[in-house]
Amino acid sequence: MFGNWLKTSILMAGIVALFGAVGGMLGGKQGMLIALLFGGAMNVWAYWFSDKMVLRMYNARQVDETSSPYLYNMVRGLAQRGGLPMPKVYIIDEEQPNAFATGRNPDHAAVAATSGIIRMLSERELRGVMAHELAHVKNRDILISTISATVAGAISMLAQFGMFFGGSRDDERPNPILSILVMILAPMAAMIIQMAISRTREFGADRGGAEISGDPEALASALAKIDAYARGIPMHAAEAHPETAQMMIMNPLSGGGLRGLFSTHPSTQERVARLREMMVGR
Repeated sequence: MFGNWLKTSILMAGIVALFGAVGGMLGGKQGMLIALLFGGAMNVWAYWFSDKMVLRMYNARQVDETSSPYLYNMVRGLAQRGGLPMPKVYIIDEEQPNAFATGRNPDHAAVAATSGIIRMLSERELRGVMAHELAHVKNRDILISTISATVAGAISMLAQFGMFFGGSRDDERPNPILSILVMILAPMAAMIIQMAISRTREFGADRGGAEISGDPEALASALAKIDAYARGIPMHAAEAHPETAQMMIMNPLSGGGLRGLFSTHPSTQERVARLREMMVGR
Protein backbone atom coordinates (compact mmCIF):
# COMPACT_ATOMS: atom_id res chain seq x y z
CA MET A 1 0.00 0.00 0.00
CA PHE A 2 2.76 2.47 0.94
CA GLY A 3 4.58 1.60 -2.29
CA ASN A 4 1.58 2.57 -4.40
CA TRP A 5 1.14 5.85 -2.51
CA LEU A 6 4.81 6.58 -3.17
CA LYS A 7 4.33 5.81 -6.87
CA THR A 8 1.31 8.12 -6.94
CA SER A 9 3.27 10.95 -5.32
CA ILE A 10 6.16 10.51 -7.76
CA LEU A 11 3.72 10.41 -10.68
CA MET A 12 2.02 13.63 -9.57
CA ALA A 13 5.36 15.39 -9.01
CA GLY A 14 6.54 14.29 -12.46
CA ILE A 15 3.35 15.62 -14.01
CA VAL A 16 3.76 19.07 -12.42
CA ALA A 17 7.43 19.19 -13.45
CA LEU A 18 6.59 18.26 -17.04
CA PHE A 19 3.83 20.87 -17.18
CA GLY A 20 6.29 23.50 -15.92
CA ALA A 21 9.01 22.48 -18.37
CA VAL A 22 6.64 22.60 -21.33
CA GLY A 23 5.26 25.98 -20.24
CA GLY A 24 8.75 27.39 -19.75
CA MET A 25 9.98 26.27 -23.16
CA LEU A 26 6.92 27.66 -24.88
CA GLY A 27 6.32 30.86 -22.96
CA GLY A 28 9.26 31.76 -20.74
CA LYS A 29 8.64 32.60 -17.07
CA GLN A 30 5.03 33.54 -17.63
CA GLY A 31 4.35 30.30 -19.49
CA MET A 32 6.07 28.27 -16.77
CA LEU A 33 4.00 29.90 -14.02
CA ILE A 34 0.74 29.32 -15.88
CA ALA A 35 1.68 25.71 -16.66
CA LEU A 36 2.72 24.97 -13.05
CA LEU A 37 -0.56 26.35 -11.75
CA PHE A 38 -2.44 24.32 -14.36
CA GLY A 39 -0.46 21.17 -13.50
CA GLY A 40 -1.17 21.54 -9.78
CA ALA A 41 -4.86 22.14 -10.41
CA MET A 42 -4.93 19.16 -12.78
CA ASN A 43 -3.53 16.89 -10.07
CA VAL A 44 -6.20 17.96 -7.60
CA TRP A 45 -8.93 17.55 -10.20
CA ALA A 46 -7.59 14.17 -11.34
CA TYR A 47 -7.52 12.83 -7.76
CA TRP A 48 -11.21 13.59 -7.21
CA PHE A 49 -12.81 13.34 -10.64
CA SER A 50 -10.64 11.37 -13.11
CA ASP A 51 -12.61 8.17 -12.53
CA LYS A 52 -15.86 9.88 -13.53
CA MET A 53 -14.16 11.30 -16.62
CA VAL A 54 -12.89 7.89 -17.75
CA LEU A 55 -16.30 6.28 -17.25
CA ARG A 56 -17.86 9.10 -19.27
CA MET A 57 -15.29 8.61 -22.06
CA TYR A 58 -16.55 5.04 -22.40
CA ASN A 59 -20.24 5.95 -22.06
CA ALA A 60 -20.38 3.46 -19.20
CA ARG A 61 -23.80 2.98 -17.62
CA GLN A 62 -24.17 2.06 -13.98
CA VAL A 63 -26.14 -1.09 -13.18
CA ASP A 64 -27.54 -2.65 -10.03
CA GLU A 65 -29.07 -5.95 -8.97
CA THR A 66 -32.29 -5.05 -10.78
CA SER A 67 -30.89 -3.91 -14.14
CA SER A 68 -28.06 -6.48 -14.33
CA PRO A 69 -28.39 -9.10 -11.58
CA TYR A 70 -25.93 -11.49 -13.25
CA LEU A 71 -22.95 -9.11 -13.22
CA TYR A 72 -23.87 -7.18 -10.08
CA ASN A 73 -24.34 -10.26 -7.89
CA MET A 74 -21.14 -11.77 -9.27
CA VAL A 75 -19.15 -8.67 -8.28
CA ARG A 76 -20.83 -8.52 -4.89
CA GLY A 77 -19.92 -12.12 -4.11
CA LEU A 78 -16.30 -11.60 -5.19
CA ALA A 79 -16.00 -8.36 -3.20
CA GLN A 80 -17.19 -10.21 -0.10
CA ARG A 81 -14.64 -12.98 -0.72
CA GLY A 82 -11.90 -10.38 -1.11
CA GLY A 83 -12.90 -8.41 1.98
CA LEU A 84 -13.65 -5.31 -0.10
CA PRO A 85 -16.45 -2.73 0.00
CA MET A 86 -18.99 -3.16 -2.78
CA PRO A 87 -17.83 -1.10 -5.78
CA LYS A 88 -20.10 0.57 -8.29
CA VAL A 89 -20.69 -1.65 -11.32
CA TYR A 90 -20.83 -0.41 -14.92
CA ILE A 91 -21.44 -1.90 -18.35
CA ILE A 92 -19.82 -0.48 -21.51
CA ASP A 93 -21.74 -1.12 -24.72
CA GLU A 94 -18.78 -2.30 -26.81
CA GLU A 95 -18.39 -5.61 -28.61
CA GLN A 96 -14.71 -6.04 -27.73
CA PRO A 97 -14.26 -8.22 -24.64
CA ASN A 98 -12.55 -6.08 -22.00
CA ALA A 99 -12.87 -4.69 -18.47
CA PHE A 100 -11.25 -2.20 -16.11
CA ALA A 101 -11.42 -0.78 -12.58
CA THR A 102 -11.21 2.85 -11.56
CA GLY A 103 -11.55 5.11 -8.52
CA ARG A 104 -9.31 6.74 -5.92
CA ASN A 105 -9.50 4.01 -3.22
CA PRO A 106 -11.45 0.84 -2.32
CA ASP A 107 -14.24 2.91 -0.72
CA HIS A 108 -14.71 4.90 -3.95
CA ALA A 109 -14.14 2.26 -6.61
CA ALA A 110 -15.93 1.15 -9.75
CA VAL A 111 -15.55 -1.86 -12.03
CA ALA A 112 -16.66 -1.86 -15.65
CA ALA A 113 -17.11 -4.67 -18.15
CA THR A 114 -18.02 -4.50 -21.82
CA SER A 115 -21.19 -6.12 -23.07
CA GLY A 116 -18.94 -8.16 -25.35
CA ILE A 117 -17.02 -9.77 -22.50
CA ILE A 118 -20.24 -10.61 -20.64
CA ARG A 119 -21.57 -12.46 -23.70
CA MET A 120 -18.30 -14.10 -24.72
CA LEU A 121 -17.02 -15.59 -21.47
CA SER A 122 -18.47 -18.38 -19.41
CA GLU A 123 -19.64 -17.51 -15.91
CA ARG A 124 -16.51 -19.06 -14.44
CA GLU A 125 -14.21 -17.09 -16.78
CA LEU A 126 -16.06 -13.81 -16.16
CA ARG A 127 -15.68 -14.35 -12.41
CA GLY A 128 -11.93 -14.62 -12.95
CA VAL A 129 -11.86 -11.34 -14.90
CA MET A 130 -13.92 -9.41 -12.36
CA ALA A 131 -11.77 -10.84 -9.55
CA HIS A 132 -8.72 -9.49 -11.41
CA GLU A 133 -10.29 -6.02 -11.46
CA LEU A 134 -11.12 -6.24 -7.77
CA ALA A 135 -7.50 -7.20 -7.12
CA HIS A 136 -6.50 -3.88 -8.72
CA VAL A 137 -8.86 -2.20 -6.26
CA LYS A 138 -7.42 -4.15 -3.33
CA ASN A 139 -3.83 -3.39 -4.39
CA ARG A 140 -4.74 0.31 -4.81
CA ASP A 141 -3.55 0.35 -8.42
CA ILE A 142 -6.66 2.14 -9.58
CA LEU A 143 -5.74 5.71 -8.55
CA ILE A 144 -2.37 5.53 -10.32
CA SER A 145 -3.77 4.12 -13.56
CA THR A 146 -6.72 6.52 -13.66
CA ILE A 147 -4.66 9.65 -13.00
CA SER A 148 -2.00 8.67 -15.53
CA ALA A 149 -4.66 8.05 -18.18
CA THR A 150 -6.41 11.40 -17.79
CA VAL A 151 -3.30 13.54 -17.34
CA ALA A 152 -1.51 12.07 -20.37
CA GLY A 153 -4.25 13.56 -22.53
CA ALA A 154 -3.99 16.91 -20.70
CA ILE A 155 -0.26 17.18 -21.38
CA SER A 156 -0.89 16.64 -25.07
CA MET A 157 -3.49 19.39 -24.95
CA LEU A 158 -1.03 21.73 -23.20
CA ALA A 159 1.52 21.17 -25.97
CA GLN A 160 -1.05 21.83 -28.69
CA PHE A 161 -2.14 25.09 -27.08
CA GLY A 162 1.42 26.09 -26.21
CA MET A 163 1.50 28.85 -28.81
CA PHE A 164 -0.83 30.85 -26.58
CA PHE A 165 1.80 31.03 -23.79
CA GLY A 166 3.50 34.14 -25.18
CA GLY A 167 5.90 36.12 -23.00
CA SER A 168 5.50 39.83 -22.39
CA ARG A 169 8.88 40.60 -23.97
CA ASP A 170 10.12 39.52 -27.38
CA ASP A 171 13.00 37.53 -25.92
CA GLU A 172 10.51 35.47 -23.90
CA ARG A 173 8.29 34.62 -26.81
CA PRO A 174 8.46 31.00 -27.98
CA ASN A 175 10.72 30.02 -30.84
CA PRO A 176 8.43 28.54 -33.54
CA ILE A 177 10.78 25.60 -34.18
CA LEU A 178 11.08 24.90 -30.46
CA SER A 179 7.31 25.09 -30.12
CA ILE A 180 6.85 22.48 -32.85
CA LEU A 181 9.40 20.19 -31.17
CA VAL A 182 7.65 20.54 -27.83
CA MET A 183 4.29 19.78 -29.43
CA ILE A 184 5.79 16.50 -30.67
CA LEU A 185 7.94 15.56 -27.68
CA ALA A 186 5.67 16.54 -24.77
CA PRO A 187 3.05 13.85 -25.52
CA MET A 188 5.90 11.32 -25.82
CA ALA A 189 7.20 12.39 -22.40
CA ALA A 190 3.68 12.00 -21.02
CA MET A 191 3.65 8.47 -22.40
CA ILE A 192 6.94 7.68 -20.68
CA ILE A 193 5.52 8.89 -17.36
CA GLN A 194 2.39 6.85 -18.01
CA MET A 195 4.33 3.69 -18.85
CA ALA A 196 6.69 4.16 -15.90
CA ILE A 197 3.91 2.49 -13.95
CA SER A 198 5.28 -1.03 -13.82
CA ARG A 199 3.72 -3.81 -15.86
CA THR A 200 4.19 -5.98 -12.78
CA ARG A 201 0.89 -4.58 -11.44
CA GLU A 202 -0.89 -6.73 -14.05
CA PHE A 203 0.90 -9.82 -12.76
CA GLY A 204 -0.02 -8.79 -9.22
CA ALA A 205 -3.67 -8.35 -10.17
CA ASP A 206 -3.67 -11.72 -11.96
CA ARG A 207 -2.37 -13.41 -8.83
CA GLY A 208 -4.68 -11.46 -6.57
CA GLY A 209 -7.66 -12.15 -8.81
CA ALA A 210 -6.89 -15.87 -8.84
CA GLU A 211 -6.79 -15.82 -5.03
CA ILE A 212 -10.07 -13.91 -4.74
CA SER A 213 -11.90 -16.20 -7.16
CA GLY A 214 -10.07 -19.33 -5.99
CA ASP A 215 -9.75 -20.40 -9.62
CA PRO A 216 -6.49 -19.47 -11.44
CA GLU A 217 -7.39 -21.63 -14.45
CA ALA A 218 -10.60 -19.64 -15.05
CA LEU A 219 -8.67 -16.37 -15.35
CA ALA A 220 -6.01 -18.04 -17.52
CA SER A 221 -8.71 -19.35 -19.86
CA ALA A 222 -10.41 -15.93 -19.94
CA LEU A 223 -7.17 -14.11 -20.80
CA ALA A 224 -6.41 -16.50 -23.65
CA LYS A 225 -9.94 -16.11 -25.04
CA ILE A 226 -9.93 -12.30 -24.73
CA ASP A 227 -6.53 -12.08 -26.43
CA ALA A 228 -7.77 -14.21 -29.33
CA TYR A 229 -10.90 -12.14 -29.93
CA ALA A 230 -9.95 -8.59 -28.86
CA ARG A 231 -7.41 -8.14 -31.65
CA GLY A 232 -10.08 -8.43 -34.34
CA ILE A 233 -12.80 -6.31 -32.69
CA PRO A 234 -12.13 -2.56 -32.49
CA MET A 235 -13.04 -0.70 -29.29
CA HIS A 236 -14.09 2.72 -30.50
CA ALA A 237 -13.83 4.55 -27.17
CA ALA A 238 -10.30 3.23 -26.60
CA GLU A 239 -9.20 4.21 -30.10
CA ALA A 240 -10.48 7.73 -29.42
CA HIS A 241 -8.68 7.84 -26.03
CA PRO A 242 -5.57 5.61 -26.41
CA GLU A 243 -4.07 6.99 -23.17
CA THR A 244 -6.66 4.90 -21.28
CA ALA A 245 -5.52 1.61 -22.85
CA GLN A 246 -3.32 0.69 -19.89
CA MET A 247 -6.38 0.54 -17.59
CA MET A 248 -7.88 -2.45 -19.41
CA ILE A 249 -7.32 -6.09 -18.57
CA MET A 250 -6.13 -6.50 -22.19
CA ASN A 251 -4.68 -3.86 -24.53
CA PRO A 252 -7.75 -2.69 -26.49
CA LEU A 253 -5.95 -0.87 -29.32
CA SER A 254 -6.22 -2.46 -32.74
CA GLY A 255 -3.80 -0.28 -34.75
CA GLY A 256 -0.36 -1.81 -35.18
CA GLY A 257 1.63 1.32 -34.34
CA LEU A 258 -0.51 2.56 -31.50
CA ARG A 259 -0.97 -0.92 -30.10
CA GLY A 260 2.77 -1.26 -29.61
CA LEU A 261 3.31 2.36 -28.63
CA PHE A 262 0.85 2.27 -25.76
CA SER A 263 1.47 -1.35 -24.78
CA THR A 264 1.59 -1.38 -21.00
CA HIS A 265 0.59 -5.02 -20.63
CA PRO A 266 2.89 -8.03 -20.38
CA SER A 267 2.39 -10.77 -22.92
CA THR A 268 -0.74 -12.83 -22.52
CA GLN A 269 1.27 -16.03 -22.86
CA GLU A 270 3.40 -15.13 -19.85
CA ARG A 271 0.36 -14.14 -17.80
CA VAL A 272 -1.37 -17.42 -18.61
CA ALA A 273 1.78 -19.41 -17.83
CA ARG A 274 2.14 -17.78 -14.40
CA LEU A 275 -1.48 -18.47 -13.54
CA ARG A 276 -1.13 -22.10 -14.52
CA GLU A 277 1.97 -22.33 -12.34
CA MET A 278 -0.28 -21.38 -9.45
CA MET A 279 -2.42 -24.41 -10.26
CA VAL A 280 0.66 -26.64 -10.10
CA GLY A 281 1.46 -25.16 -6.72
CA ARG A 282 -2.00 -26.02 -5.51
